[in-house]
Amino acid sequence: MDLAPFKHVLMLPGVRPLALLMFFARMPPAATGVVLTLHVAVTLDRGYGAAGLVGAMGTIGMGIGAPLMGKLVDARGLRSMLGLSITASAAFWLLAPLMGYWTLLVASFLVGLLGVPMMSIGRQVITALVPESQRRVALSVDSISVELSFMGGPALGVFVATKFSTNAALMFIGVSILVAGVLLYWANPPMVHEDEVVDGPQPRLFEWLRGRLVGVLVVCVGATVCLGGMEVSAIASLEHIGKQSWLGAVFFAMCAASIVGGLVYGGVKRVPSVLVLLVLMAALEIPVGLGDGNVLLLCLLLVPMNLMCAPLIAASGEHISRLAPSTARGLALGLQGSAFTVGSAIGQPIAGVAIDHGGAAAGFAIVGVVGLVVAGVAGLMARKPVAGRVTMSS
Repeated sequence: MDLAPFKHVLMLPGVRPLALLMFFARMPPAATGVVLTLHVAVTLDRGYGAAGLVGAMGTIGMGIGAPLMGKLVDARGLRSMLGLSITASAAFWLLAPLMGYWTLLVASFLVGLLGVPMMSIGRQVITALVPESQRRVALSVDSISVELSFMGGPALGVFVATKFSTNAALMFIGVSILVAGVLLYWANPPMVHEDEVVDGPQPRLFEWLRGRLVGVLVVCVGATVCLGGMEVSAIASLEHIGKQSWLGAVFFAMCAASIVGGLVYGGVKRVPSVLVLLVLMAALEIPVGLGDGNVLLLCLLLVPMNLMCAPLIAASGEHISRLAPSTARGLALGLQGSAFTVGSAIGQPIAGVAIDHGGAAAGFAIVGVVGLVVAGVAGLMARKPVAGRVTMSS
C-alpha cells in the first residue's frame, strides 16, 4: 500500500482546507439521528417507536431532497442552494426544543427535504478540486473523512444530550450547521473541475440516467442494505447478551475497519470493481452472526465486511462523477445520496424481521443474501452500454 497518492492529492490547491471543513460540517448531521431519538423517547417521553417515526420522516425527506438540492446546485450554484438549506436547517434545529411531537414529526420531513446535503456536497466538491485521474484517491480521502465524522459526531451529540439536555444538543446541532454552512457559503468552492467542459445545452435526464449509471445507483442501494442491516443486527446481538454498553466499541471497530479499507483502496494501483466490492461486502456479512454472544468475536467478524465500506462509497462516487455529465453532477450525486437512504430504509426492517424470527445471526445472514441479490440486479443493469463512458468493471 502506497500512501504517496494521498499526499499528492492533499497538496493540491484547496483540497486540505475544504476536506477539513467538510469533516467538521458532517459531524452535526452524523449526530442528528441519535440526538432526535433521545429527545423524542426521553425528553418528550414518547418512546422509541415514536422516535423511530420522526427519524423515518427525516429519512424520507432526505431521500427526496438530496437530488433536488443537487439539481439546484447545477442550475443556480452552491450559494443559492446553501441560502435556502442553511435557513431551513438552522430554523429547525434551533426551534426544535420548542416543538411538540406532531410539529416535530412534520418539521423533520421538511428539514430532510430542504436541509443541507453535506454528504453529497463533499463528494461534489472533492471531484471539482482534483483532476479525473486522481479522483479515486480523493474520494477515498472523502470516504475516510465521512467515517471519522460518524465516529465523532454521534459521540459528541450523546455527550451534550446526557451531560446537559437533549434541548441543548438540538440547539448545538443547529448552531454547528449554521456555522459550517456560513463557512461553506463564504468559501464557495467550485463544483465542476476547471478542465471539464460545461458549455452547451443541459442534457436531458434520461439521456444519461440509464444503463451503467443506474447499475451503480443500485449498488449504492445494496451497500446500505448491508450496512443498515448490519447495524440493527449488531445492536440486537449485544442486547441479547446484555452488553449494550459495548455498542460504542463495536461501532468503533466498524468505522476503523472502513478507514483502513479506504487507505488501502486509495493507495493501490489495481482495485476491484464496484460490483465486486458489493459482492464481497454482502458475502462477508453472512457469517458475522457466528459472533452472536461474544463481543470480541463479533468485532473481529465485522472487520472484513467493513473493509469494503469506504472503498465502495469512493468507487461508486468515482463512477457517478464519470458517467454523469459535469453539468448534472449535483443531481447525480444527490441521487447517490437517495440510493444510500433507500438501501438503509430497506435493510433495517428486513434485518429486524429476521432477528424477530431467528435472532441476530439470522439478521446478518438474510441481509447478506439480499445484498447479493441486489448485486445481481446491478450487474444486469450495467450490461446496457452507454457510449463513451466507463464500465462498472473499469
